Amino acid sequence: MARRTLYLVRHGAADALGRVTDQGREQARLIGQRLARLPVDAVWHSPLPRAAESARLIAAQMPRVLVDEAAELVDNVPFVPGPDRVPPSWAGFFDGYGPAEAEAGRRTADASVDRFGGPNSGGRRETHEVAVTHAYPIAWLVRAALGAPPGQWMSLAGVANASLTVVEFGDDGPANLVVFNDTAHLPEELRWTGFPDARRL
Repeated sequence: MARRTLYLVRHGAADALGRVTDQGREQARLIGQRLARLPVDAVWHSPLPRAAESARLIAAQMPRVLVDEAAELVDNVPFVPGPDRVPPSWAGFFDGYGPAEAEAGRRTADASVDRFGGPNSGGRRETHEVAVTHAYPIAWLVRAALGAPPGQWMSLAGVANASLTVVEFGDDGPANLVVFNDTAHLPEELRWTGFPDARRL
């Protein structure tokens, strides 16, 4: 197995229809400039348009990098806690989630960990991969890397648009969370200020 550095990026700001806004395009361009200084091998993205467009804008800052869709990165609710485990700030959010829908979300979330949440099992050299996705998949992947209980993803779901989270995976020990929800590459007017409502995607 080869060491993997995973750069998790939430898509740029999008409108109510899921289309990347002018602000979101500038956010994606700026994080692309930041990532262009690194030896990125691939830019993976969720199938949803806001992530796909953000990925293309990011990859445009780093010529000749592979850009491809990864179905496992699609937006989803990764884990539905029992009624007695829902934090007050999430009250009502899970109303209407039936067992089948919850199970489908969990399968997708676990597939993302299987694909991206460890060393590069088929590789012989260290890889650097960008995954452009959504708040909830980022929270789930970070939770898995930390070995935290499933319900802990909710406390990690408030990541900003075009923020950077970096996790290193090796075969000689636990995962290393290098940075979480970093927006240092964005000017103040393009950053999320204050603590956002984590449920807004």
